[in-house]
Parts: sequence; structure tokens; C-alpha cells
Amino acid sequence: MSGLREMSEPVVPEAAIPDAAEGESGGEGLRPLRPVSVPGCALSVEAVAPEREGLPPALFVHGLGGSTQNWSLLMDRLAGDVDGYAVDLPGFGQSPPPDDADLSVSAHMRAVVDCLELSGRGPVHLFGNSLGGAVATRLAALRPDLVRSLTLISPALPEVPPQRTALPTGLLAMPGVPAVFGKLTRGQPVEQQTEALLDLCYGDPGLIDAERRRQMVAEYQRRMALPYSMDVLARTARGIVRAYTERGPQALWRQAEQVTAPVLLVYGLRDKLVSYRMARKAGLAFQDSRLLVLPEAGHVAMMEYPDLVAGQFRELLAETAGTSVVPAAASAASAAPAARA
Repeated sequence: MSGLREMSEPVVPEAAIPDAAEGESGGEGLRPLRPVSVPGCALSVEAVAPEREGLPPALFVHGLGGSTQNWSLLMDRLAGDVDGYAVDLPGFGQSPPPDDADLSVSAHMRAVVDCLELSGRGPVHLFGNSLGGAVATRLAALRPDLVRSLTLISPALPEVPPQRTALPTGLLAMPGVPAVFGKLTRGQPVEQQTEALLDLCYGDPGLIDAERRRQMVAEYQRRMALPYSMDVLARTARGIVRAYTERGPQALWRQAEQVTAPVLLVYGLRDKLVSYRMARKAGLAFQDSRLLVLPEAGHVAMMEYPDLVAGQFRELLAETAGTSVVPAAASAASAAPAARA
């Protein structure tokens, strides 16, 4: 592939696989989140203390239905390499829905841009999974001054037709479907609902130990009890579908072609939501990309095999050491208005 270097790692199951609940504030031994006010929303952010001063900043953006805690293990692994923090997108994790109810890909991107600008920590090494991958791609294209490198794990870039196992998620975008889903699952044990989610996202859910599974059930129950939970999922799913159909300058694949930062692409062969067939298209679209293939991973490789993902990111760091980013002054005039469009 032009501009793409492919790496395939033999996978040895790791004993500790994090769950989406680990790290939520209020739990024993869990890291508290701190609020960050951006226009129209109060975001929740989790930071991992770097092992030493002077490390470059990194920002981690989760996928649909996820939270900052999807990144906990990878952030821990990279504490000696970056000064990392993760953000709960509006309506997810500990962040409430935005005031304007806009949960499109562009709206999520604007929230992340605002978070970066208010923190003054850019440019960052930007990580995105699934929906977060689409958000990060758009951000890197429109605001290159904020991005040092881009690591995309199963990014939700347009896939037509989608693989069959991803169709139920896409159905959330259809009017009336979330209500039907609620009726169908009402009275269903939360353990059963959580198991279905794990089966969808993990290459091998059997690797998750009993305690981890218990925490996941508790977190899923907490989220579904929120009055806005299904509405946020549905609105965000509609936003993803709209992003898939956008044409012209806003088309995600066209924006991928505009990204100048070095890119690490991570795909799992057992991914039921983003097909590995998209890896080749992504490798051709991004100007400077390299590919990590994990044969046993599903949709959340950073949760399943954080050591392997961290290792490849370190190689990216070493390979691109000294690479300059687009100066803020050079891009602000044209990129800032586009980011708020």
C-alpha cells in the first residue's frame, strides 16, 4: 500500500482486560474525573499522571457508548511516554448531554477542539476509537495545528455496505427503533444485556475475569438508568450515519486524505463493527500511515491488547521524533472557522 507499512503481531492474551466502568469516580481505587466547561457542555476529563515532566501531551477519544475508562489500560502503559488525558464526549460517561442536543460527529469534534484550546495543551498525540476515530480524523484534517500524530483504533469511517454484524448498531439511528429496543430489553437481566455488548465489542469475551465482568454489569446498569441514555445513543448513531453520507469537503474519506500528521491504524480481525477490509482503504487515504493488525482482537484493541498497541505507538513516536506540526498561526485563519462550522 502506498504510504502504508503493515505490522501483524502474534497475540498472547493479556490477563488484565479493562472494562468501561473501571476508573469511574466514586469507586474504590478508581481515578476521579474532573469537569471542564466548554461552550454548551460540561465535559468530564480523566488524566493519568506522567512518570516525569516534559512529556508530550496526548488526548484519547472513546467510541459510541464508551467513556474515558475505555482508555485506562493504554494510558497507564503510556504514562512514561506521554502526558495523557481522556475525555468523555457530550452525553457519555460522566459528561451530560450538550445544551443544543447536537450529537453529530462535527459537534463532538467541536467539543474536543474546545477542550484542547481551553487547556492550552495542543498540539497533542490524538487517539480515537470507533466514533472517536471519526471525530479525531475530522479534527486532524481541519485543525492540523492541534495534532502531532493520530492513532486510530477501528475508526468509524464510512463503510458501504457495512458488515452484517454492525447493522443492529446502525438501526439505533432509525426513528422509533430505540423505543422498540427498550421494550424488547425491559425485564431482561442486565447481565444478559452486558454479555451481548461484550460479545459485540471483544474478540474473545471469555478473557474477561469474573470481577471485571461484575464491574461491567454495574456500569452498564448505571448508564442505562440515566434518563437520556438511549436518546444520546440514538442521536449520536444518527450523527454517524449522516457523516457516512456527507459529500464534498465534509466527506470523512476526503478529510482523511487531508491529514498530514503521521497515522497509526489498528484493526482487529475479529471486529464485528468495523471490518478489516477497511484497513486497505484507510492506508491509501492517509498520507503517512502504518498498520497494526491484531488477529485475535475485536473492536476495542486498546482494551484487549494494550501492551501491543502501546508498543506500536512507541515505534511511531521514535520514527517521527522531531517531526514538526503545522504552526497555529499558519492554520488558525482558515482552520478555526471550519472547526466551528
